[in-house]
Formats: sequence, structure tokens, C-alpha cells
Amino acid sequence: MVSTSEAARVVLVGIGATVVLDVWSMILKGLGVPTLDYALVGRWAGHLCRSRFAHASIAKAESIPGESPLGWAIHYAVGIVFAALLAGICGAAWLHDPAWLPALAVGVATVMVPWFVMQPAMGAGIASSRTPAPMKNRMRSLATHAVFGGGLYLSAALLKQVWA
Repeated sequence: MVSTSEAARVVLVGIGATVVLDVWSMILKGLGVPTLDYALVGRWAGHLCRSRFAHASIAKAESIPGESPLGWAIHYAVGIVFAALLAGICGAAWLHDPAWLPALAVGVATVMVPWFVMQPAMGAGIASSRTPAPMKNRMRSLATHAVFGGGLYLSAALLKQVWA
């Protein structure tokens, strides 16, 4: 059974790791590297609620009211789910004494969801295969998810210092 304290730690670690990912995305965007518009995630979810899973191009699909806040909420919820996955795999003890390797491994493993679920559903093909530069997109995605893994570790390590 998960204690309230452990559940709170999972939520905070997931939010913290997602913030680290967002800071990384802002740096990339500032360098002129295209990043994901979370409104498109909200648009996809909105269409999913209307029984439409796949799109030729989610950017060309009809917009959904509130798609941007919905997309951002989903983005943070997924970060929390991945933090819960890490705690489930490593045990709640990891939340109290985090290690780099499991966080990095889970972070890199999270790239499978966009490669094999989100990108195909949004019209980009499996692992960006339908984009102009698939390998470039794959490497950027891997690096970004590795940063997310680092964010998992950093969030847990900071929480360990603050929540003794």
C-alpha cells in the first residue's frame, strides 16, 4: 500500500521532472529547434474523446476548444504517471534515496510512447518516419527523454533534501 507521503512524493517528482523537460524545451526553442506544441496533444485528446485516434496531420485537424490547457494538463499528468512507473519499478525506497541509472533508464524508455503511440496517431509515422528529417527528430526525442530522466533524479534528490 502506498502512503500519502509517498504518493505526494511521486506527484512532486513527476511535476519536477516535467518542469525540467519544459526548461530544456525552452532552451531548444530559443536555439531555433522546433519543439512540441502541447495544444496539439490537447487537440489529439479532444478528437480521441470523439472516437478519432489517428490523423493524417494533427496540425490540420479541427481545433478543439481549450486544447492548449488540456494538452498542458495531459503533459504534466503523463510526467506524474512516469514518476509513478519509476517508483513502481524501483520501489518506494527510490523516492527516499534516488539513483541516477534507474531514472535515466525510465526517462529514455519513455520515448517509446511518443514514437509508437503519439507520433503515429498525430500523423508523423512510427518514430517520426513521415517527417522531413526522421533521424534528427529521433535523436532530439531521445535526448529530450534522457533530460526527463535526469529531471526525475534531480526532482527526487531535491525533494530528499527538502523533505527529510
